[in-house]
Amino acid sequence: MPTYMYRAMTKHGQIVRNKITDSNKLNCVKRLKRNDLIPISVVPALATSTKEKKGPRNLRKGNQEMELKRIGQKRLKENTTKRKSIREKIYSKILADRKISSRDIRIFTQNFYLLKKANFNNVHALSTVVENTENPKLRLVLEDVLYGVESGEFMYTTLEYYSDIFPFIYVNMIKVGELSGSLDTSLKQAIKYLDESDALKSKLRKILIPNIGMFIGILVMLLVCVIVGVPVIQNIFETLGSTDKLPWITLWFAGVVNVLVKYWYIPVLVIAGTTAAIIFYINTPEGRYRFDNFKYIMPIFGKLIYLIDFSRLLKNILLNLQNGIRLQDALDVSKNVIKNNVMLSMIDMSINNIYIGQSWIEPFEQAKFSNPMTVEMLKIGMQTDLSEMMEKLVEYMDIDIDNTLEKIMKVLPEIAYGIVGIVLIFFVVVVLVPCIQIYMGGFLFSAYSAYI
Repeated sequence: MPTYMYRAMTKHGQIVRNKITDSNKLNCVKRLKRNDLIPISVVPALATSTKEKKGPRNLRKGNQEMELKRIGQKRLKENTTKRKSIREKIYSKILADRKISSRDIRIFTQNFYLLKKANFNNVHALSTVVENTENPKLRLVLEDVLYGVESGEFMYTTLEYYSDIFPFIYVNMIKVGELSGSLDTSLKQAIKYLDESDALKSKLRKILIPNIGMFIGILVMLLVCVIVGVPVIQNIFETLGSTDKLPWITLWFAGVVNVLVKYWYIPVLVIAGTTAAIIFYINTPEGRYRFDNFKYIMPIFGKLIYLIDFSRLLKNILLNLQNGIRLQDALDVSKNVIKNNVMLSMIDMSINNIYIGQSWIEPFEQAKFSNPMTVEMLKIGMQTDLSEMMEKLVEYMDIDIDNTLEKIMKVLPEIAYGIVGIVLIFFVVVVLVPCIQIYMGGFLFSAYSAYI
């Protein structure tokens, strides 16, 4: 059945977006109304699933001459590889199996940006980048992008087709740049977005992976010691006739572990059922909206996620305003770089407020995610020069994002160390105390008195 993208309003006035699958558009509208949603727009969704892709998007549209040329080049390459050494063949095989990483996309974007700054047109810049791309898989994708541009299409239409390779935000930054006529600036923002994303992931990995590894190691050691060691210690007590017993917490935890081992399928089914129910709820319009709202209010990361989304929105609005686009149109184009339904709902309400003569800043102020200084700067900008004030606001938000990120980097290790410390203390109480009890030999006195 076909899939449709819809935009609807809830009974509380919130704008939600999601996908829905049904036989036709009319049935989709009926389903939305049954779920207390007022449909605003229902349009067919673009097919982006990798299973539905049977080849490149644009190259398959080429004429016979182009296809013959490609076949000839392929055969020439095959003949050349026959004369390669074993070392070269192994290297070629490694390159062929290499996945497209974020580093590959960043290098492509940087090279393309530099060529655009040197006044290369899109076709010349893309063809030059394709020739210098090392990753064979990315080279084929870029060839498809190049063919689309040569056919008169925008770059972003082909990038959307390869949504499993290019991030959603990245594609929409390119889209905003092409539609507003400022592709150079969008490419610069895309490079910064990729660098910041990689830097954030790297910092989180450095903090989380060692602590998670330590936590899992201690937990496995705890379970193994309880399953294997506790029965051995208890057997020593019983064999010698000692009246001493293991600590109650050790016996309790050993009982819990034994029950879980015996009936392992029950917790597995509970976890799987809970996960499936959560995923199903998140895929509903209300569930998706609540989940997106939770992203903005969640502990530790909530403020950072909102600041990044709002900063990205303001940067794209500024880009459009500098190119002479009206504010309502700038908002409408810039919302493509946002994926969070809560933010999209605020943007839609802002656009509606402009059309009815009210303040477009009001939805962001009422949501109370932005700090008062940000809202006040936007209000002053509306009374003076909005573009100039937005430039200052973007600089301020970049500083705020850096400060928030530094706070998170300080808090995360403390939380991780706290969790590992709790597990370590539990390990000492449950496992090491009985071992110390055996080592000290106090149980022998009770065993001796039992024989007397």
